[in-house]
Amino acid sequence: MKKGGCIYILTNKNNTTLYVGVTSNLIKRIHEHKFTESTKSFTYRYNINKLVYYETFHSIEEAIIREKQLKGGSRKKKKELINSFNPDWKDLWDDIQKW
Repeated sequence: MKKGGCIYILTNKNNTTLYVGVTSNLIKRIHEHKFTESTKSFTYRYNINKLVYYETFHSIEEAIIREKQLKGGSRKKKKELINSFNPDWKDLWDDIQKW
């Protein structure tokens, strides 16, 4: 059986920098972004740890394809996607922990 996947978009406190990622375990991965102090990582250096968007997929392969689409798209398109899903840009961390 194939493992599912998720894509996600993180931002910083002021919503100025966006980060698109892919994972097979969204809760674990966002926890790592929020609480791991890997000083060499992009998200740590720019304090990017606020989950503002995610999508789930039946397979990790589907998620990787979607991640590439998002990464290849404009910032404007990413912002439109976030606004359609989470217009207040609230941190969705608490929501996904309830899964």
